[in-house]
Amino acid sequence: MGVDYYKVLQVDRSAKDDDLKKAYRKLAMKWHPDKNPNNKKEAEAKFKQISEAYDVLSDPQKRAVYDQYGEEGLKGQVPPPGAGGFSGGSDGGPTTFRFNPRSADDIFSEFFGFSSPFGGMGDMGGGRAGVSGFPRGMFGDDIFTSFRSGAGEGSVEEILTIEIKPGWKKGTKITFPEKGNEQRGIIPADLVFIIDEKPHSVFKRDGNDLVVTQKISLVEALTGYTVQLTTLDGRNLSVSINSIISPTYEEVIKGEGMPIPKEPSKKGNLKVKFNIKFPSRLTSEQKTGIKRLLTSS
Repeated sequence: MGVDYYKVLQVDRSAKDDDLKKAYRKLAMKWHPDKNPNNKKEAEAKFKQISEAYDVLSDPQKRAVYDQYGEEGLKGQVPPPGAGGFSGGSDGGPTTFRFNPRSADDIFSEFFGFSSPFGGMGDMGGGRAGVSGFPRGMFGDDIFTSFRSGAGEGSVEEILTIEIKPGWKKGTKITFPEKGNEQRGIIPADLVFIIDEKPHSVFKRDGNDLVVTQKISLVEALTGYTVQLTTLDGRNLSVSINSIISPTYEEVIKGEGMPIPKEPSKKGNLKVKFNIKFPSRLTSEQKTGIKRLLTSS
């Protein structure tokens, strides 16, 4: 069959017109020669092939011939008489199919309204201008939106994947260059995601440290207490405290905090704070007993 146009456009053989348009728009924007100045020769070849594939598959007559006879059928190889898209000679001779591929720039212009979106008419106001004369950033340098790229008119949807690294902090930005809204004559803006943190039922974050508060009784605060915790990665942690736990006491467990992104082998600390529950009332005997114990100590 020669070139597989379906593979070129990265679509199934059952692809509908909308599927072909989305695939062409995405690949044509990626491989337009003006967008690949350092790899122009390869980009030109790919851009031409993408355009030819779309030209064939988007035309029902050309697609029917290609599906039945392949690339050779389009180039004039003689198929059986009666095939769609073929015409007979005046002398009753064999039929031929006339395939006149359209210009890659013409196809691109039909989609975007211009043939060279990345070159342009110079700089207007400090931004990189497109052919239409609008500088990049006129409609905002960045777009903050959800996880589906291409929200503009006539856009191509693209699923973007973000791998969240352990220890990333609230406010961390992940930028996808030129994946924002598409508008004619303007290079798409960047798509920026900002990490937010969902509150945890047990731990609070303090930079690279984790903070947990345990409720204990006054007896435990005075006589000793064992901290029992399940860490974020599912381990059971047991730490015995034999000293007096005052309301301001803080137990620091080194290396049990959040992972540090720039140093994956290291972690922050785990800080254990205490909420001491005092008795609401004491009997006379209890007061006397406590006085005696504390006075004698």
